[in-house]
Amino acid sequence: MLRIAQAFDSGQWSVIASASVKAALLTLALPLAGCGAGGFSLEKAAIDRSIVTSSTPSSSAPPASSDTDSDQTTIGNAVSSADIQELGGQAVPWANAGTGSRGAITELMELKDGGLNCRSFTATRESFDGVALYKGELCMAGAGGWRMQEFKAL
Repeated sequence: MLRIAQAFDSGQWSVIASASVKAALLTLALPLAGCGAGGFSLEKAAIDRSIVTSSTPSSSAPPASSDTDSDQTTIGNAVSSADIQELGGQAVPWANAGTGSRGAITELMELKDGGLNCRSFTATRESFDGVALYKGELCMAGAGGWRMQEFKAL
């Protein structure tokens, strides 16, 4: 270690110090030279009109009909299989894995009119395109199946 210190004692410190000072001055001078030589100027900056941005218009159109049809079927299955007496007015949750939609069925009531057994309901639909409220009616069809009589957005 002593030999290394002796090598620098012989006057090499001035060479190293002078090289580092030159590097530091060069590092500071180059950016300033670019600005002084007519580089960036806010007065000369122009607006780039080639970039056009806009927002999409809000759509009041209903969601894609295939998704709505699939969700309508899922809601109909939940309404037809619900045990109204056991629910006691509680909401019936539903979810459609095919569309990613979900919601709750409320105001579920059973109506019997002239031998026709129907169920009226209100359902929410939460999906990627927003939240919607639907009013519907499902009635017993022949052979024990159910048929959607009404399903409309409110």
